[in-house]
Amino acid sequence: MLKSRLITAFILIPIVIAALFLLPPLGFEIVILVISMLAAWEWGQFSGFASRSQRIWLALLCGLLLAFMLITLPAYQHLVQLPQVSGALWLALGWWIAALLLVLFYPGSAALWRTSKPLRLIFGLLTIVPFFWGMLALRQYHYEADHFAGAWWLLYVMLLVWGADSGAYMFGKLFGKHKLAPKVSPGKTWEGFIGGLVTSALLSWLFSAFAPLEVSLGTLLVCSIAAALASVLGDLTESMFKREAGIKDSGNLIPGHGGILDRIDSLTAAVPVFACLLLLVFGTL
Repeated sequence: MLKSRLITAFILIPIVIAALFLLPPLGFEIVILVISMLAAWEWGQFSGFASRSQRIWLALLCGLLLAFMLITLPAYQHLVQLPQVSGALWLALGWWIAALLLVLFYPGSAALWRTSKPLRLIFGLLTIVPFFWGMLALRQYHYEADHFAGAWWLLYVMLLVWGADSGAYMFGKLFGKHKLAPKVSPGKTWEGFIGGLVTSALLSWLFSAFAPLEVSLGTLLVCSIAAALASVLGDLTESMFKREAGIKDSGNLIPGHGGILDRIDSLTAAVPVFACLLLLVFGTL
């Protein structure tokens, strides 16, 4: 299992970095649109859609919604200033605060949404749509002045998430004794959580020391801490929905890693939270 995960990671990481820096805006939009559709396909299981045809329709409708929002946007100026985009990012903050409460009070909180397909679908939209716009808003950051500025920011957020995830895994295996959220994800520990944050902080410091991230240290620190914490919440939230659906992985598209949602669950929270804080709260436009 570990060998398969490592091989897949060594293949995927260069592809992801190449996509960040080499794809033009339209190509990047298409890639994130496809990823979002695959995530919607897998979310169908969380919403109670067992049949393949229902989940295909859900993925197509999600893709059509995002594509329609894209083609109705005016010519690019500052993407995050458009109400569709800023609204989605602000909504993400509210959703992840609500998700934190759902996780903290699980399984009691599941009584509110367990039997409601529409509510679970709404949770999916609140997860996938802001992720989509957060990815595009960060990628197009100062694009008119520097085509790679946004790519550096996205790579930074991804390193934060990868650091938190990998650090939590290693420290949890080595030192984990105290359960973080046993009713949601029994394998996660406080030792792993702290180790993940330390690893994330170390990567953040190293990356920001050499990468062209033109922002004050205070702003970077607040956004980074929030993104790292959000990444853990994203992981726990998906674990909660998988537990309710009675499944171990959201899919099997990625060998050794499960489905698309299993790989981007942390990013679905970290990216829109980071983008909202950096671009809207602190006004780093």
